[in-house]
Amino acid sequence: MRELHPPIAGVRPVSASIIRYPGIPVLPQDTERYRCKGGGTLIVRVDAGDRVTLTDSEGGQACELSFIDETGQFQSAGLGSAFTCAAEGLKAVLASKEESASRVRQALQRRNADLGKAGAVRVFGEISSPGSTAEFTIALKGLLIVCAPATAMSPEAQDTATPIEVRIRRTTIIRDYTSALPEPLADPIEDIRIKAATASAYFVRAGEFIQIIDVYGRQCTDFQAFSARKIDKGLDLALDSTVTRTLLGRSYPAPGLPSKAFDRDFEPLVEVVQDTVGRHDAFATACNSRYYDDMGYPGHVNCTDNFNAALAPYGVPGRKGWEALNYFYNTNVDHNNQLYLDEPWSRPGDYVLMRALTDLVCVSSSCPDDIDAANGWDPTDIHVRTFSGKEKFSRAVAYRMTPDADAELTRETAFHPRLSALTRDYTEYRGFWLPNRFSSEGPVEEYWACREKAVVIDLSPLRKFEVTGPDAEELLQYCVTRDVRKLSTGQVVYTAMCYENGGMIDDGTVFRLGDKNFRWIGGDDYSGIWLREQAEKKGFKAWVRSSTDQMHNIALQGPKSRDILKEIIWTAPRQPTIGEVEWFRFTVGRIGHFEGAPVVVSRTGYTGELGYEIFCHPKDAEAVFDAVWKAGEPYGLKPMGLEALDMVRIEAGLIFAHHEFTDQTDPFEAGIGFTVPLKSKMDDFIGREALIRRKENPRYLMVGLDVEANDAVGHGDCIHIGRAQVGVVTSATRSPILGKTIALARVDVMHAAVGTKVEIGKLDGQQKRLPAVIVPLSHYDPQKTRPRS
Repeated sequence: MRELHPPIAGVRPVSASIIRYPGIPVLPQDTERYRCKGGGTLIVRVDAGDRVTLTDSEGGQACELSFIDETGQFQSAGLGSAFTCAAEGLKAVLASKEESASRVRQALQRRNADLGKAGAVRVFGEISSPGSTAEFTIALKGLLIVCAPATAMSPEAQDTATPIEVRIRRTTIIRDYTSALPEPLADPIEDIRIKAATASAYFVRAGEFIQIIDVYGRQCTDFQAFSARKIDKGLDLALDSTVTRTLLGRSYPAPGLPSKAFDRDFEPLVEVVQDTVGRHDAFATACNSRYYDDMGYPGHVNCTDNFNAALAPYGVPGRKGWEALNYFYNTNVDHNNQLYLDEPWSRPGDYVLMRALTDLVCVSSSCPDDIDAANGWDPTDIHVRTFSGKEKFSRAVAYRMTPDADAELTRETAFHPRLSALTRDYTEYRGFWLPNRFSSEGPVEEYWACREKAVVIDLSPLRKFEVTGPDAEELLQYCVTRDVRKLSTGQVVYTAMCYENGGMIDDGTVFRLGDKNFRWIGGDDYSGIWLREQAEKKGFKAWVRSSTDQMHNIALQGPKSRDILKEIIWTAPRQPTIGEVEWFRFTVGRIGHFEGAPVVVSRTGYTGELGYEIFCHPKDAEAVFDAVWKAGEPYGLKPMGLEALDMVRIEAGLIFAHHEFTDQTDPFEAGIGFTVPLKSKMDDFIGREALIRRKENPRYLMVGLDVEANDAVGHGDCIHIGRAQVGVVTSATRSPILGKTIALARVDVMHAAVGTKVEIGKLDGQQKRLPAVIVPLSHYDPQKTRPRS
């Protein structure tokens, strides 16, 4: 038996570092986690003996479980339980355009599975509570198919579709390379494994797709490409990072407009189509022998030498250091102009998908760097797949609801088919593509249409949650700052949602649909998760279910918006007509007539003008848009993008997350202290005590600024009185109606009085100053007479 020695006095024990990775959930080694989206499906390889646990995360969501064996036959025996129903939910999802359906369809087609013979075990349903679970033991080797079926939710109803969590506890822990690879996006032309610390060259034809996969996560890879046509002529013109940065005006390509990478002749070689990571490098060369020599590791294997060896058969001369698109590298430049690196953001299965714009000779490496954090200190494999140019892949980046959530690719809203005909200038916003500006108009023209006539804006990415149940009112009363008990059915209230310390989680609106029925609409997915956590913590019998995917919305804003809607919205006798809907109230109606597409229309907006928001199911979106567009043509209706929307909301003094507020900002500092009725709301709510203290001892106030210069001002610019910094600009724009640059700013309470003269610091904050004067927060219509009109 080993003798245990007590610690020696004065000697410090040695201990391992403690690191948490919220983005990589810590699961037992034998356990895997998957998410089946509401209204979607997924397919996973399983073996006999595997334990499957299904969780109805938000409650009230039905789930179908099917199984096919290795021969492609549907087998109830594989689940250890007889099928209880035909897999009608699965069939409906696979017949839809839902993004997960295509991958499951392809997996079934590759195995010649007959969907007509599909059966399923059905679990959960309308009355299942949040967190309900069901367990199965797999009896055969094959594929598990999970489906969360749903019908189209009417906007006035609350029968939404929500996710099912799937956890699989493996009987045999398989960590081989094949099992680690994600299911192919389509049938690959080539599958190329690039083992750790090696590189491979490969040929790709024009139009084909190249997928670079980080198999195990936290692994970097250098990518280089040459026009095959130029190589045949003996021209060594590789993809050039400097040219690419210059032409794009950004550090490296990304899906969307700035997507191409160029060679030294300015010829585009590839365009990035999908990117699930979003953090890469195009500044430094691929690692080379000089780097390792200088670090004290002479002779260390390196990407440059590996590139030279891989490209030699193509007649490409070697180099001492290769420029490259360094995918998954987490490098940046700090405020001291110092280049630094840290562990990659990439997780297992993350990838970049590119399209070849000409015939290419490509080379990819699996970086061998094991002397710093570049590869998480542990180099692993990279995998390359190529696909036919006939395949269809949407342009997308990855969006995660929370740090530990699975990545979801950028989606198009249901109004995209109509708006995309008017512009190609889109930007990613919270997991969706939204128009930035419109080709024929431009932001200034869009702005004036909003102020003088009417505009239509796609705001579908707003997060919607159905809050229902006997304790729904109690839950919201406890979780938001406004007094929800005062809401009548058909009324809307704008409110803040705060942590215990008074810092803001989100701002948004609460709709009251009935005595025990509410809808929370905010900007952040976490607000719904947080509501659910509070319900569980307090024991409230209430459901909080996401309906973002079941309800898309456009805003119709401007002086003519009421006239337009009066022509197209039919309402039942017991519902208010459009002309009767007051500010911050809503009505339930239909487009055109009593059999038209159902909609909810609220008199709300984000422009400072008279306006409405129209909510509908995605399947009805085009019909809704067409009706609004046709009715609006005689009134000069225009589409509006995010650039013009930013102009009007800044003029109106309306706040925006991560600009005017963060989780370190309370509602008073954010300029929405009116949402915290400390005197009239008698019930306790989260953050109340902290907000009382913070109101009595304010640090900053949100103010407006009139800038006495025509230079551009931007988010984050410092504000000074003399040498001392007293605040920061949160948002700024050039106001067409006021004819000057204006801003919103957070300023030290001692210097926040209207009329105070300040200076906005540019360059380093000291060398260039723009004079400005503090004015009320709302530059335009501070009494809100126009939206009330």
